[in-house]
Amino acid sequence: MTKSLNILVVALSLMALAPLCLCSKAYGTGSYLFPQFYDHSCPKAQEIVHSIVAKAFAQDPRMPASLLRLHFHDCFVKGCDASILLDSSGTIISEKRSNPNRNSARGFELIEEIKNALEQECPETVSCADILALAARDSTVITGGPGWEVPLGRRDARGASLSGSNNDIPAPNNTFQTILTKFKRQGLNLVDLVSLSGSHTIGNSRCTSFRQRLYNQSGNGQPDLTLNQYYASVLRQQCPRSGGDQNLFVLDWATPFKFDNHYFKNLIMYKGLLSSDEILFTKNRVSRELVKLYAENQEAFFEQFAKSMVKMGNISPLTGARGEIRRICRRVNHAY
Repeated sequence: MTKSLNILVVALSLMALAPLCLCSKAYGTGSYLFPQFYDHSCPKAQEIVHSIVAKAFAQDPRMPASLLRLHFHDCFVKGCDASILLDSSGTIISEKRSNPNRNSARGFELIEEIKNALEQECPETVSCADILALAARDSTVITGGPGWEVPLGRRDARGASLSGSNNDIPAPNNTFQTILTKFKRQGLNLVDLVSLSGSHTIGNSRCTSFRQRLYNQSGNGQPDLTLNQYYASVLRQQCPRSGGDQNLFVLDWATPFKFDNHYFKNLIMYKGLLSSDEILFTKNRVSRELVKLYAENQEAFFEQFAKSMVKMGNISPLTGARGEIRRICRRVNHAY
């Protein structure tokens, strides 16, 4: 078994080092996205996005993680179509109200700032969905992570799905199999799950998202023993049994604002903050081997993360005549 696992890990690492295609077929569609989509219609688009993300990072070091999370939470609900950005209006019930997003999703104002700048440069051209994809890439690069060419050409949804947001986004307390199933529904696999979870090398989580690990993991009044108990005692100081739900904790205690592979090193030391993080090391043999690989080889992690981000960004986009190019990201155009 050990030999076969090692062979699998080697094969997966070789896959990770494969070059990224300049164009990529969108999962669930017959359409293609490609990095040069705005080269003629809005040649400064990527430069504008990057400059505003860089300015935001200088003012708020939490922002890159927030932008990455917005893209992730968008793509897992009806595809990468900027549905997460819509406010409630008319028949639209905003995804911002869902359990995964309420009181935690942020960065909406920055996306609007980027959109406003792009509308001044090239009106009704760059979609909000593409802004999310570009901002996620720039957030990774600006914090020290890998870069990649972002396939572009997504259009924006005219609706949202509160139920999809509640049901399709992996939750911190989900089992390993539930999380993997949610990834597979999107056309993603176990390698994508482990590598994309590495985005938790930056960002924060609320006390309410991991409190059960500190006090009552399995309903028997006992803490989660796969959490380093000294680390748990430190966390309990700011995350009590009741109250303090919104208290923030860094996901990567070692290098909280640097995109690196310390997230995986933390898991090996049983210092993953969320249950959904630590189970990558404790509940599945193949994911455990990948955690060990990425902890030892940051380049392998970076290569696969970039590849998986492109793959996630290709989930069921609206292209061609479907959807629209919103003028303001929080509202559909017919609202004017």
